[in-house]
Amino acid sequence: MPAAWSLPASLRRFLPADRAADRPAPASAAGSGAAASRVVVVGSGFAGLRLLRRLEGLLPASAAELTVVSPVDHLLYTSLMPQVCASSVEPRHLAVATRGALRRTVLRLGHAVAVDTRARTVTVLGSDGTVDELGWDRLVLAPGSVTRTFDIPGVREHAIGLKNLAEAVHLRDHVLRQFERADATTTDDARRRALCTFVIVGGGYTGTELAAQMTRFSRRAVANYPRVRAEEVRWVLVDHAPSLLHELAPTLGRRAADVLTARGVELRLRTAVHEVTERTVRLGQAEAPDQHETIDTHTVVWCAGVSPSPLVAKLGLPTTHGRLVVDDCFRVPEVDGLFALGDAAAVPDVTRSGALASQTAQHAVRQAGAAARNVAASLGYGTARPYRHHDLGFVVDLGGRDAVANPLGVTLHGLPAAVVTRAYHAYALNNGSNRVRVVTDWALDLVIPHQIVQLGFADGRPPTIDATEQTGIYPAAASGPASVDVAPSDSPAHPGRAVGGVAGR
Repeated sequence: MPAAWSLPASLRRFLPADRAADRPAPASAAGSGAAASRVVVVGSGFAGLRLLRRLEGLLPASAAELTVVSPVDHLLYTSLMPQVCASSVEPRHLAVATRGALRRTVLRLGHAVAVDTRARTVTVLGSDGTVDELGWDRLVLAPGSVTRTFDIPGVREHAIGLKNLAEAVHLRDHVLRQFERADATTTDDARRRALCTFVIVGGGYTGTELAAQMTRFSRRAVANYPRVRAEEVRWVLVDHAPSLLHELAPTLGRRAADVLTARGVELRLRTAVHEVTERTVRLGQAEAPDQHETIDTHTVVWCAGVSPSPLVAKLGLPTTHGRLVVDDCFRVPEVDGLFALGDAAAVPDVTRSGALASQTAQHAVRQAGAAARNVAASLGYGTARPYRHHDLGFVVDLGGRDAVANPLGVTLHGLPAAVVTRAYHAYALNNGSNRVRVVTDWALDLVIPHQIVQLGFADGRPPTIDATEQTGIYPAAASGPASVDVAPSDSPAHPGRAVGGVAGR
């Protein structure tokens, strides 16, 4: 290939990430004999994993040592979590393996708990409790977010979150456990009503999708419990806003509300949560803060937004709305070599004057590609460019043939929106194996009835032999000779085990 010829930029993205033609030529400042720069990325979510995949293509192995610090070894496609709760998608199909997605990045399992910007180190608390420090030349913070509880009494102690697969599977098991208990409760009507009442807080994307999916799931599940009537099951969706999905066009919010109402969901809009206890949730109207309503329930699911990772507050750097201040190239102005993006960064949206980029997966993914380019440019590979977000629209899956969406500004609902929604999610999974498995789950969901079973995640017991098998629950035997297992006389005892099975007791 002649040296003067280069592949057009529009076609480079179709080449494998390790092709040299896809890498920008190093600037003259990057000497060929220089030691590899240490690039550390905190977080392996939508922003972190996509950024690392791009950096592996932009930076030669000789130019940078890539390390990612994350408490988990996978990217979780959280947009489909409500479908895990409803048994429409298998949990493991939403987990994209970090090590499988990255070729030369070193994964350090643990939490980044502190950053020393002077010594240029990151303190990592390992999963085994060990503490280590990593040095860095470039540090990219993409630690994501945590559930926002607004310091409302009882939320942390009694509400169920929806940030990881364990919580999603736990919620599914928990709902079935409530039906099981209601089925066994025949004399206490108040207890039955509380067991069959489920409150979801948050009328955004997650809360709306969860309410839509779980009403369909509970309708199928309750058929397995002969003493629980379908009309006893009550789903309540609470939000302080005047409408659902207020980020979308009002017509789409109203359409989603109509779908939920038709399925029996009680909408409590302009309503705030004042307290959550083990058996109740106390609500108040925005227009009448002195008036309260108490709902008896054993289940409160919290989907009321997110806050940046607590790591951000520990940095001692400027923040806005709790998010780290960065410029339009993702650089933290006060620290050379420090970048931030995703939920933890206040990324300016230059397409809207004075606005910040939303804390959504779409923004995180789009930011990752731009941030990778700017990190590479800081090492002498390519040129830094400001980030401009081009909104692709949003999709909300309401289960079955119902959905609302506005792809590229086009308002859709019903079956057309459902098709676009599923197609978008399949594309956004960005991993062939996961994509095929999720699409297969959807296809099977159309033709094969669900297995409505508990998987044991709502027991609250540790996964030890003693706790799981519960051998200690049986009454002690009456006094008398102890029973002894005796091996047949013509067979040797198992190596290392005394005949009679009493060795080591």
